[in-house]
Amino acid sequence: MINTEKILASAKRTILAESEAIAHLSNILTEDFAKTAELILNASGRLVVTGIGKSAIIAQKIVATMNSTGTPAMFLHASEAIHGDLGMVQPGDVIICISKSGNSPEIKVLVPILKRFGNKLIGMTGNVTSFLAKGSDLVLDTTVAAEADPNNLAPTNSTTAQLVMGDALAVCLIEMRNFGAEDFAKYHPGGALGKKLLLRVGDMLDQTHRPVVSADSSIKNVIIEISQKRLGVTAVVENDHVIGIITDGDIRRMLEKRDSFTDLTAKDIMTQNPKMVSSVNMVTDALNTMEDFAITQLIVVDEGTYKGVIHLHDILKEGVV
Repeated sequence: MINTEKILASAKRTILAESEAIAHLSNILTEDFAKTAELILNASGRLVVTGIGKSAIIAQKIVATMNSTGTPAMFLHASEAIHGDLGMVQPGDVIICISKSGNSPEIKVLVPILKRFGNKLIGMTGNVTSFLAKGSDLVLDTTVAAEADPNNLAPTNSTTAQLVMGDALAVCLIEMRNFGAEDFAKYHPGGALGKKLLLRVGDMLDQTHRPVVSADSSIKNVIIEISQKRLGVTAVVENDHVIGIITDGDIRRMLEKRDSFTDLTAKDIMTQNPKMVSSVNMVTDALNTMEDFAITQLIVVDEGTYKGVIHLHDILKEGVV
């Protein structure tokens, strides 16, 4: 039988242990952290992050975060480095080497080679007297009192500390670069944020489904146009200018009021001065207009020329909201 209380107690101990380990990092930060951030910011090359075992996994995450926030970075596995991958390291690169002990065999082989390359080496380690620490130009101290597991063996607090130290560096570099939301979106064009900040109305327009009728079009033709273009709306155009809009709601309301509509034309039931947007506007601007006026479509017009219709459903389908 599952002992829920025991399981939750264990989880809480782990969470508290890791939070305390992370909090401790703020007390042991040194000037080397600031120098590291400045070194990476001013580097002519990339940031190379290397490690082995669980530290290698943390290194990959740090690289991913750096690349997505404007700092060119590359992962180098420590064991592969000493078997040919050191050719990836170029002059001007700054190297961060991650190791809890700082004394593993791979680290002892790698550090002297990196020093001969002439690249600046930052050691991220939980042992400030280790081989790695002594061989590094700068040291990021990620010392933890113990791991979170009862045997003090599984990398838990130590790897979390490494991860947080990497995040702290990334955030500092974001601020030092004045890296804003629009910059972030450039590196995430496929994500929701990227679409919010980069997608323009013109990017979503379907020119083959551009519903349009003339002011004198019969109601039958209006209904056919709305049905064929499947946007629930059509623009009413006269002399190449949009003079109104007819929605399927307008059609329903007309039918509720009249038994016959053979004598009506588009201009009789259209809504004049419809809400419009330019194709160069951001999709988020179009969405805000729809929300403000409780509508689901906007006429798209560029310099007086009708371009099409943008629909709320298309925006939702793109995952912009």
